[in-house]
Amino acid sequence: MASEVRFVSEFDLYLLGTGGHRRPWEALGSHWGHHEGSNGTHFATWAPQARSVAVIGDMNGWVPEEAYHLHALGDSGVWEGFIPGAGPGQRYKFRIMSPDGAVHEKADPYATQSAEPPSAGSVISGPSGHVFGDSAWMEARGGWLGDRPVSIYEVHLGSLRRDPWHPDEPLSYARLADFLVDYVGELGFTHVELMPITEHPFYGSWGYQTTSYYAPTTRYGLPDELRAFVDRLHQAGIGVICDWAPAHFPRDPYALANFDGSPLYEKSDPRMATHSDWGTLVFDYSRPQVRNFLVGSALYLIEQFHFDALRVDAVASMLYLDYSRPDFVPNAYGGREDLDAIAFLKEMNEAVHQLGATTIAEESTAFPKVARPTYEGGLGFGFKWNMGWMHDTLAYLSRDSAHRSWHHDEITFGLHYAFSENFVLPLSHDECVHGKGSIYTKMAGDDWTKLASVRALYGWMWAHPGKKLLFMGDEFAQPAEWSHDRSLDWHLLEESSHNGVRRLVADLNRLYRSYPELHAADLDPRGFGWIRATDRDRNLFVTVRRTPGEDSGMIVCVANFSGSEWRDIPIGVPKAGGWTEILNTDSRHYGGSGVGNLGSKVSEPQECDGYPDRLVISIAADSVIWFYAED
Repeated sequence: MASEVRFVSEFDLYLLGTGGHRRPWEALGSHWGHHEGSNGTHFATWAPQARSVAVIGDMNGWVPEEAYHLHALGDSGVWEGFIPGAGPGQRYKFRIMSPDGAVHEKADPYATQSAEPPSAGSVISGPSGHVFGDSAWMEARGGWLGDRPVSIYEVHLGSLRRDPWHPDEPLSYARLADFLVDYVGELGFTHVELMPITEHPFYGSWGYQTTSYYAPTTRYGLPDELRAFVDRLHQAGIGVICDWAPAHFPRDPYALANFDGSPLYEKSDPRMATHSDWGTLVFDYSRPQVRNFLVGSALYLIEQFHFDALRVDAVASMLYLDYSRPDFVPNAYGGREDLDAIAFLKEMNEAVHQLGATTIAEESTAFPKVARPTYEGGLGFGFKWNMGWMHDTLAYLSRDSAHRSWHHDEITFGLHYAFSENFVLPLSHDECVHGKGSIYTKMAGDDWTKLASVRALYGWMWAHPGKKLLFMGDEFAQPAEWSHDRSLDWHLLEESSHNGVRRLVADLNRLYRSYPELHAADLDPRGFGWIRATDRDRNLFVTVRRTPGEDSGMIVCVANFSGSEWRDIPIGVPKAGGWTEILNTDSRHYGGSGVGNLGSKVSEPQECDGYPDRLVISIAADSVIWFYAED
């Protein structure tokens, strides 16, 4: 029997029961310490329907008869106890007897360290020994990012890069940091986004089927090594975003499913408890303890590892009761919205923003005000992925240029709603898996045209309102579909054509960060204007980015998505004088043919596109040019 010393206070129990505990990991889980002359570990878990709860693990040889039994704290559903001699590094599980007498061995939901897969236990974690050195970054990060350049490099740590001598093993957090600090710094991305790093038993889920919401995966190292990873990037001026999956969890019998022998973390109604698309279980957001568990996970990741943002996966599936459920149970008002999930998301977003971090929603519907503050009636996310822009733009460029004129609106339509939310333009991992090919293979035409189209896509994307996200490997137009089981095709950088795309991405990020016209009004409709939106016969689009209220500071973007080169074509400009060609995706430096305008053009006083002045320019097929108005 574990010692019946009381560690969880009455106030803790009150906060846990009402869902108001902002540091639940300090009350529940395992905590190594000292009590009455003995070193040992305090254990606590929430299992309200259990007949008994015990701890089994390395400390008792995993022998059921020698399990340490915890004691119940009244009717709170919390069980706790102190085990002398149990200490950091030892594995354990909770041995739970359900009301029907069945026994289940469960990993600790609040464990802050997990056993390395395929082992399924939790690990007693000692206090962190890492001392962060990123105070300057942390003090500066809390401002509103809407007026800042945000350019995100999305990464799957296990397949980014591998040691050629050990291709079946992922690199450690330390070696990954060594690479990313230099590589991302060279490319000029402002942030790295990690696909989920919370522990997950099935590597092929990429972390989106999480079993341990407080424990980073041990595949790449220990929790302090993850802290050091984030610290290294921060000190190099690179933010770190972490993907997080509170929409559903897997059915693995050792984890959250039927935790105390009954539906506890999942919805109790079997019609609503399952995500049929993924074969997973849905959290019961109506329970205060479940909301507390998830909000606590978000706060733990941000506080303990200094993540700058959480990208929240599958938000659409949380918002709608009928998501992949034709026979859904409506809410109390007869509607299809999951009111409990909506309340949870608002609570979570408010709590995260209070720590100076932000959140990003992967949400694919037209649900209103996803990325608007809760005090304005929004869900409270800082940003939302613009899935419509991604879908329409890739659909357009996948068509042969001869047919694009019939689909001109796939490019222009997105600007009708571009400022309705705080958008991120995502070209993410979702577009490079499950037979979808890669960004390169999505482009129409032969190899030359595909590479030209990738460069044009990026030139258009970086001039388009909204923050940017690019998945690893797409910065050099990797033709192969992404595989989580192997490294990216880094050898392609030895080819001038693919290395040219990488050079373009680096220059796009440099220009994006250097010119406030491209980011300061990213979320303000006054910072964008159409110059030519209806030239469907030429597949030509001309836009202007500006800083509202400024007399100067304009960037005109000309996009030619046709298969034809246009020579001496007039375009209207909003300012008379000289215009410098600051970017040309057809530059030979990027692997193009070099069609351009000798570095600059001077406007002519002749009406065009509704403006009194015009430029007469040349632009290659499948290319984008940016012109900057000279003072």
